[in-house]
Amino acid sequence: MHDLHSHISLATLIGAATLAADNTPAAVDLKGFDAAEIVLNVGIGGITFTGSNKIEFVLTHSDDDSSYSNVADADMLGVSSISSGIIKSLTSAHAAAASYRYGYKGGKRYLKLLADFSGTHGTGTPIAATVIKGTPELGPCANQA
Repeated sequence: MHDLHSHISLATLIGAATLAADNTPAAVDLKGFDAAEIVLNVGIGGITFTGSNKIEFVLTHSDDDSSYSNVADADMLGVSSISSGIIKSLTSAHAAAASYRYGYKGGKRYLKLLADFSGTHGTGTPIAATVIKGTPELGPCANQA
């Protein structure tokens, strides 16, 4: 078995919580790493999602942590088509917890992920998102236990 543990670091994009409204995106700094994988965890939907009652996950990136722009198709792996930075849309029933992963190859230093709620969400949906930072310039990576 190979050692992955010493070659990755984790950072929180969206802290694990049950949300019924937009989160306040926190910036994740990718400095010192040459690879990033976004892991999105979504629990059972608090509502039955529709085209108007939905959650869209919008990923933005920046060189300076000041001016952010939406990611595009060329910046991502594992997303079929990106519009306005949306890497995942929940627009139909989400009856079971699921995890999704997306590769970021945009080359900018900072990332932010917004869970953008539209419509009415009387009951929240459990959400969490993490960035796995890989290919460190200096290794091994410190433990995060």
